Amino acid sequence: MVLRFPSMADADGRTLGDEELAALGEVIRSGMLSSVWGTAARALEREVAQLYGARHAISCSSGTAALHLSVVAAAPEPGDEIITTPITDFGTVAPILAQNAVPVFADVDAATGALDPDAVAALIGPRTRAIIAVHLFGAPAPVAELRALADERGLVLIEDCAQAWLTRVPDGRLAGTAGSVGTLSLQQWKHITCGDGGLVITDDDRLAKAMRLFADKGWDRAAGRSHETFGLNYRMTELQAAVARAQLAKLPAVVARRRASAEALLAAIDGLPDTVLPRPDGHAWWLFPLVRPRGDAPQLAAHLSAAGIPARAGYLREPLNRAPVWSGPIYGSSAFPLDGAAGPTLPCPRAEELVERTLLVIDWNENYTDEHVALIAKELRSFA
Repeated sequence: MVLRFPSMADADGRTLGDEELAALGEVIRSGMLSSVWGTAARALEREVAQLYGARHAISCSSGTAALHLSVVAAAPEPGDEIITTPITDFGTVAPILAQNAVPVFADVDAATGALDPDAVAALIGPRTRAIIAVHLFGAPAPVAELRALADERGLVLIEDCAQAWLTRVPDGRLAGTAGSVGTLSLQQWKHITCGDGGLVITDDDRLAKAMRLFADKGWDRAAGRSHETFGLNYRMTELQAAVARAQLAKLPAVVARRRASAEALLAAIDGLPDTVLPRPDGHAWWLFPLVRPRGDAPQLAAHLSAAGIPARAGYLREPLNRAPVWSGPIYGSSAFPLDGAAGPTLPCPRAEELVERTLLVIDWNENYTDEHVALIAKELRSFA
């Protein structure tokens, strides 16, 4: 009998239950599903701000919306550049284009896939406005080095923490609190979920005001029906917020269980030949990544999949600097804001090598048992 692995696509791989149903019932019985007049979204914001020790948390409709708010906070002029990693979801990059700015992809660390600060430094130019660091797979990105670089060059540092709930950076702080803005996701595949939803956190009052206005069509509710700035409708609903609050209460246990099973696997495969293992320090284990320097990640992924283990090579079909989108058009028939800019298609050889040959990811879940860990370890060792 093939061992079944819990999945975040199914009830057995989620922590959704009676608490979420009760929270939804309370909101529905109230008759108010809009967060403009309801209480659940504001309560969620207070709870996330308290958890992260941030002055402000602003709820929104998705993790991509949260990233868009963070780019709004960076306030790029049309044609300005924002540096980020090519190993990430397109949701990290789409908001850059939406603000008429240009994404510039910097290469990554070959062992972790995290943004390489030296590669970032080499790409900073007169039009660079911000850096978006991604805490990939739940591992901490080198935010201390990136923050120092941003401060030195007068840039905004944004932390994409979609995969990194309760990740800790080396100085002990939670990921999302080292930059000017941190973004969180509540999408179906994240540590906690309300289907779709997001939050931004910041200690900057000015940035918080700009992001809150943008998320509500630039509407200063205290001033009546008056639109102070340009904005979109990125409001979270009360239904989303109710589920998210119930999920937030479960978050510490979710991350603790993921850490325990991931560390058990690390111990079981210690010394695995031709393999770079992830570092556990601060890791929140959205996925369990392995790097195979010999370039056989696709073959290993096939071996694991044949044993029923949810594994895949590369994570992406191609790194984002090789995505077809850059051939345009972007708006209508226009390539604006790219207009021939090199930043989106700069070579990133280490990222390309990871995606094509050396990176393997195993889906991870808080409901994995010792039996799941033992099977993964057995199949990894049998392939070796």
